[in-house]
Amino acid sequence: MKKMMNDEILLTEQKLEEIKKELEHLLNVERVNVIQEIKDARSQGDLSENAEYDVAREKQGIIESKIRELETIISRAKIIETNSGSSRVSIGSKVTLENIESHEKQTFQIVSSIDADPFANKISNFSPIAQALLGQDQGDEVEVDVNEKYSVKILEVINE
Repeated sequence: MKKMMNDEILLTEQKLEEIKKELEHLLNVERVNVIQEIKDARSQGDLSENAEYDVAREKQGIIESKIRELETIISRAKIIETNSGSSRVSIGSKVTLENIESHEKQTFQIVSSIDADPFANKISNFSPIAQALLGQDQGDEVEVDVNEKYSVKILEVINE
C-alpha cells in the first residue's frame, strides 16, 4: 500500500481540470457552509444532545476527507500524452475494434482508472481489453483474456 502513495496518477487534462474545480468548490463553498453550520449548532447550547452539531461535524469530516483525496490526486497527477499521429495503442488512444468471430465493432478510448467511464466509452488502462491492446498497432489481431478468450482486430487507432 505504501508504494501506491508515490505512484503517478494518469489523467486527461480535462479530468484534472474537473478535479481542480471540484476541490475549489469544496474549499470555497462546502467547507465555508459546514463551518457556519457548526457555529449555528454550537450557539444552540448543550452539545451533548445537539443532533445538528453532530450532523455538521460528520459532514465536515466527509468534506475534509474528500479535500485531502483530491489534493493527493492533483499532487500525483500526470497528464496523459498521446503519440499524435501514431497508429500504436497507448493510454489516451481512441480505438476501433472488430470481434473476429462475431464481426461486432466497438470504439472506445483507453484512459486512466480515474477517468474511466464505460457509459462514455472510456475504459480503464487496467481493464483486460486495454491490457491486451496497449503497445499493439492498427491492423494487429489480439487475443483478449477474460472469462472466455476472444480475438479482435484493431481497425483504427486515433492518437490526438
